[in-house]
Amino acid sequence: MTEYCKGCGVRLQNEDPKALGYVPSLDSSYCQRCYKIRHYGDLTINMQQGIENTETLEKINDIDGTVFWVADLFDLESNLISRLNQRLSGKDIVMVLTKRDVLPATVSDSKIIDFVRRKLKEENITVKDIIIGGYMLKKDDASRKVLDEIVDDTKRYAKNGKAIFMGTANAGKSTLVNRLAKSEDLTISRNPGTTLDIVEMQGDGFTLYDTPGLENPYSVLSHVNPKDLKTIIPTKPVKPLITQIYEDQSFAVGGLARLDVIPRGKSNIVAYFSRNLPVHRGKLSKADELWQKHYGEMLSPVLNEENVQMEVWQAPPLKVNQKMDIVIHGLGWFTLSGDIERADIRVPKGIQVSFRKAMI
Repeated sequence: MTEYCKGCGVRLQNEDPKALGYVPSLDSSYCQRCYKIRHYGDLTINMQQGIENTETLEKINDIDGTVFWVADLFDLESNLISRLNQRLSGKDIVMVLTKRDVLPATVSDSKIIDFVRRKLKEENITVKDIIIGGYMLKKDDASRKVLDEIVDDTKRYAKNGKAIFMGTANAGKSTLVNRLAKSEDLTISRNPGTTLDIVEMQGDGFTLYDTPGLENPYSVLSHVNPKDLKTIIPTKPVKPLITQIYEDQSFAVGGLARLDVIPRGKSNIVAYFSRNLPVHRGKLSKADELWQKHYGEMLSPVLNEENVQMEVWQAPPLKVNQKMDIVIHGLGWFTLSGDIERADIRVPKGIQVSFRKAMI
């Protein structure tokens, strides 16, 4: 009998079909939830029903090893963790950036690392090193080379031969750990939060610990229907949608966000979102009418909640020679440049928005 699920680490039980870890037979290697994800892509429990962040961080602190902090480059702001060094009791941290290949190939790795270092400095987070990895779903020569580099770095940095992999749900952590351990045991899904307890695996000369994905209640991903995650989360390089505007315009990202721009003169708006996520452009004067008439239909996906209230964030002033990103956590971002008088971003109340110097 297997006491713990090989896919998510939760203790197996055959008493309550609605509780985590349920199996019809205790002879199973995977809980019913992981079995459905692996064979049918069916997620019946969302990321909000995992383990509390505080509990996960406490378990990480109990392991005398190095923390490999896996962060999603496309959704970096959602992956940043405040007071990270203090919360991990001063452990050595190596940052592993995933989903590099979702960003345009024209952006150099050195520019990405400079950008990330600047963000870490703003957040007062100190790391021992930054490693760039890809999405690593493709097992081609390029991804194997990246994987070999990560294996070498893991061996070099892992204290006591113990490498603890930690990150926000859907950062690509379990995918990476499976490849490092040359195993397919851990449950991999586009749905966030598929690991529910710490899973220990043996790597090439080191021990790997895969931890539950940390929750982020301020991310769009925490509030949408699981079936819509395939639309929102990019699995191919994003195609920037470039628009020049000279008059008031509005851009709706499905029914999840809306950017309203009032330009003084020629301005540029570039949208970085999943290829599957529709961005509707129209006159600002008709934006409210469009939203009320088509929300949940043409303007979809939407939050998996009723009576969604929208909140307005006003972008800081933008100088003509500057570029600014407006980031919707869990969704993507707009890059603004040119002669802009005002820009407002509307998102569901509780979803976080960040303004930053342009990444690209």
